[in-house]
Amino acid sequence: MARRRFFVETVRNGQAELTGDHAEHLRRVLRAERGQRFEISDNERVYLAEIEAFGKGQVQFRVLEEVAAETPAARFTLLVSLIKFDRFEWIVEKATELGAEVIVPVKAERSEKGLDVAAAKRLDRWRRIALESSQQSRRTRIPQVMEPLSFALALSVKSDYRFLLDEDIGAGAILEAAPAQRSAADRVSLLVGPEGGWTESERKEAAEKQWRAVSLGPQILRAETAAIAALAVLAAAWCTSSAAK
Repeated sequence: MARRRFFVETVRNGQAELTGDHAEHLRRVLRAERGQRFEISDNERVYLAEIEAFGKGQVQFRVLEEVAAETPAARFTLLVSLIKFDRFEWIVEKATELGAEVIVPVKAERSEKGLDVAAAKRLDRWRRIALESSQQSRRTRIPQVMEPLSFALALSVKSDYRFLLDEDIGAGAILEAAPAQRSAADRVSLLVGPEGGWTESERKEAAEKQWRAVSLGPQILRAETAAIAALAVLAAAWCTSSAAK
């Protein structure tokens, strides 16, 4: 059984400290004891560590050794048009599990009015969700959850491959859009529209900026379903390429 993993601020001189709610959960819910071993990450490396002591609202670890960390299939950026926040939270959680490196809320023409302003107040919550999901899925690094961007700024994101998910019949199959040669160093951006889809002006602007329109098929999916399904397909494509080498 895989050991539980927790994120700490720093690892220094073979020592680390877990604080806050996660420390309380480890001590009171999991009933951890001195000498018990867990994995910890400083958001760069992963270590095997054992509990050395407990303090008020903290757990102190002694690092035993560095352990091998998984290599992501690629560097995925998921840009998602703002939707109702309960659904957006689900996207953050699942995108984290699927290996997204960056998650960006986007204000599209058909996004509900005011969501971009309200989103700024939700960033801390979304980042906590990303942290908790990273621990559950045993990631080495927590994804960045960025402040909302306008559609125009979202289109300027730098990537090696940029895909616009679209239900338009002219969009090609997403699997066919994946390049034949893929590597873990590839930067891959996926831009997903709101409920109601993209407007024609947004499609035109994306095409002018060299975003490739891709589709998951003829069914009309909810925005959160489309985002996670498309990210899963791309992650699987890059994982398959890595495994074949």
